[in-house]
Amino acid sequence: MVLEELSRLRSARRRRESSYDRSGGNFDFVTVPPGGTHVLGELTGPGVIRHLWVTALGDDPHLLRTASLRIYWDGQAEPSVDAPLGDFFGVGFGDTVNFASLPLSMMPQDGKGMNCFFPMPFRRGARVEVWNEGDHELKHLFYYVDWEALPAPLDGHGYFHAWFARENPCRGISDAGMTNWEFQMEGKNPTGEGNYLVLDFAGRGHYVGCLLNVHNLRRTDQNNWYGEGDDMIFLDGDERPTLHGTGTEDYFLTAWGPRQRFCGPFAGMTLPGGVNYSGRVSMYRFHLDDPIMFERSIRVTIEHGHANRRSDDWSTVAYWYAEEPGRPRMPRLAAAERIPWPADHLPGLPCVEE
Repeated sequence: MVLEELSRLRSARRRRESSYDRSGGNFDFVTVPPGGTHVLGELTGPGVIRHLWVTALGDDPHLLRTASLRIYWDGQAEPSVDAPLGDFFGVGFGDTVNFASLPLSMMPQDGKGMNCFFPMPFRRGARVEVWNEGDHELKHLFYYVDWEALPAPLDGHGYFHAWFARENPCRGISDAGMTNWEFQMEGKNPTGEGNYLVLDFAGRGHYVGCLLNVHNLRRTDQNNWYGEGDDMIFLDGDERPTLHGTGTEDYFLTAWGPRQRFCGPFAGMTLPGGVNYSGRVSMYRFHLDDPIMFERSIRVTIEHGHANRRSDDWSTVAYWYAEEPGRPRMPRLAAAERIPWPADHLPGLPCVEE
C-alpha cells in the first residue's frame, strides 16, 4: 500500500528542519554541551512528522545511551517520546549496525545514519529535542526532521509514543541445587507475576511493537539460552494475559534459539550474541499490519527466562499510538542507570568501563 499511496494526491506542504549551516558554509552540525538540550524542530500544527534522520559523534563511549530523543505534542509539559538515541532507532547498548526494517533503520557507515519513518501526527504543535545527559560534549549532531504542514488535523489518528525501560538485572532465582534443565525449563507462572515490563499505559490506542535487548549475565558451561520466557500482554484490565505467547524468540518471529543476524520489515535480530548465547543480543518486532488495539489500558510483559528464573540485563523501547499524549505508568531512568555493561562483563568479574 505504500507505493499505491504515492498516486493519491494530498493537500499538504512539505517542510524540513535540519542542522544545515545557517551561514552558508559546510559546518552542517550543532554541538550540545553536557546537560544541555538542542531543539531539532519547533513545529506549528496541524501536521505530521514523516521522517527523522540523526547521526551523532562525541567523546562519550556511551553517547547513544546518555543522549535522549524527546518529543512533546501539542504543548504538553512532558514528552510522549523519551528514549536513548540509539535504542530509539532500533539497536541497543549504544551500538550501531547496518539494518533496515520498515519503520526504523541504521544505514552505512556502520549504522551511524539512523532513520525513523513512523508517522507522527499532531494537532497544534510539536517539539523535537535531543538532551545530552552525559558528561561529555556531543560534538557533532546532524539531523533532518521532515514533516508535512496540513490544512486540518488528521481525523482519527493517535499520537506517537516511545519509552525506554531497563531491569538490570531482572529479579530471578539462584540455580544452586538444580539441574540445568530444572532451572531453564521447569516451574510455573500462569499469571505473569514478576515478568519484565515493556509497557504499562492507561488510555486508548494501538501498541505497534518494541525493541528488546538482553545481556546474558549467567556463567555456565551448560546450555545458557536466555529466551525461554513467554510474552504476555494484558488488555483493558484483564487479570490474566489477554494474549499469551510461547517463547521470547517466538514473539520476535524467530525459532529454536536463534543465533544469526537477520533484518526484516517486521522483525529482526541485529545483535545475535556469542557462543552459547553469551554477550549482547538486540532484536525488534513491529506490529505494523497487526497492531494490538486497547480501549482503556495495556500492559506488555515478557518472562525473563521460563517462570522468571533468569537474572539477565534486559532493556526495551516500546512504541505505541494513543488517543491523547501522555507517559506510561513507569519510571524514567537517568543516564547513569542506562549505561550498558562492557560487552564481555559477567557477574563476579571486574567491571571496567569500555
